[in-house]
Amino acid sequence: MGWGHAIRSMPEPFESAGPCADAAPAAAAGQDHAASVLAAHAVPVAIARQAHATPAPPARDRLVGIAKLAAESPKLRERAGAEYFALLSRSALNRESSGRMPFAWTLNPYRGCEFGCKYCYARYTHEFMEHRDGLDFERKIYAKSNAPELLRAELAAARDKGLAIALGTATDPYQPAEMQFKVTRRMLEVFARFEGLNFSITTKSVLILRDLDLLCEMAARHRFSVHMTVTTTNEKLARLMEPLAPPPAKRLEAVRELSRAGIRTGVNLMPILPGLTDSPAQMESVARAAAACGAQSLYGGVLFLMPSAYAQFLPFLGREFPCLAKRYKKLYARSAYLNGEYKDEISKRVAELRARYSLDGRRDEPALARRYQQFALPFCEAAQARESGLGTRDSGLGTRGSGPGTRDWGRGLQFAVAKFGPL
Repeated sequence: MGWGHAIRSMPEPFESAGPCADAAPAAAAGQDHAASVLAAHAVPVAIARQAHATPAPPARDRLVGIAKLAAESPKLRERAGAEYFALLSRSALNRESSGRMPFAWTLNPYRGCEFGCKYCYARYTHEFMEHRDGLDFERKIYAKSNAPELLRAELAAARDKGLAIALGTATDPYQPAEMQFKVTRRMLEVFARFEGLNFSITTKSVLILRDLDLLCEMAARHRFSVHMTVTTTNEKLARLMEPLAPPPAKRLEAVRELSRAGIRTGVNLMPILPGLTDSPAQMESVARAAAACGAQSLYGGVLFLMPSAYAQFLPFLGREFPCLAKRYKKLYARSAYLNGEYKDEISKRVAELRARYSLDGRRDEPALARRYQQFALPFCEAAQARESGLGTRDSGLGTRGSGPGTRDWGRGLQFAVAKFGPL
């Protein structure tokens, strides 16, 4: 979830929650196509047949847009508490509309993420599909079965192919579902048909090494980089916060292998969690390990809590770090974002670590994406806004307060140290 926490002062989320496009195929034909595409690449015939035998509950008349598409998505399989669906997308690329991120377009092969990170900001995206239980984000996984084909058409039609594309901004493109459905790999195969593009991948998963052959081709053809998210080097703390993600040591080893293969690789130290991972020693531990593994860049950003993420994260703190729970309630009482002295201090620490360990990654930092007109790609902006639900009064984002200044997290940090050892 790395880039989701890159710039916390952003007044709105950068990931369009719903695709934009012309009219979707008819529901019955769409289900046939979605199931057949995934069956051809990853799903055994028996499972593909099951997709037709046990479709998701029919859409209610009031459902529209992405919620309607989700309700019509055939179920492919169910295992280990997770259900998998084939989702027909209307577009692959979503425009980054805030103008504050170092990329212009976002690309996510899946909706939902099995890693179950307690702090994950993107849980709210499932609400656009009428999944109101925050845990559904990790229990109902939608594979965008036709997204690679859409991506190919959109890239071919793009007028400005130099705009930066970020793959994996809301959900991890190499989560466990990718082992079977291979939507991410098929997207890379599409990128391999082009040259001179500017794109990156963000992940927590070592499964990315499966595609090392394609990644090397990406590095030769494009302005390409990989960003591995590492929130902490403390294995116990990471397991608690990111229960199904690979351990930090394995992620860092993947950084080493990617770097050895000649791929520009960076580490995302994000989100930085007050009282848990924000101490100078904690942050330097990640930076030192990143440099030792050959990373060329380091990015960091403070945790922000959308309402849906807040509803999952606060009970987690209450169970595991009760000394911090009350502080977080006060800290995030007025806004999902932290600004002011605390954020400035964290930004200063990250900058110092980048300089100290030569992790400036200058070539990985294109100019901030300008507000490009919609004609850059053949999308309908109005339809995309309606699908995503962005800008509605239910978004839950406060913008009034700037947040408290630097806090004394001593007692909470002492509790964490007592529980996990030195952080």
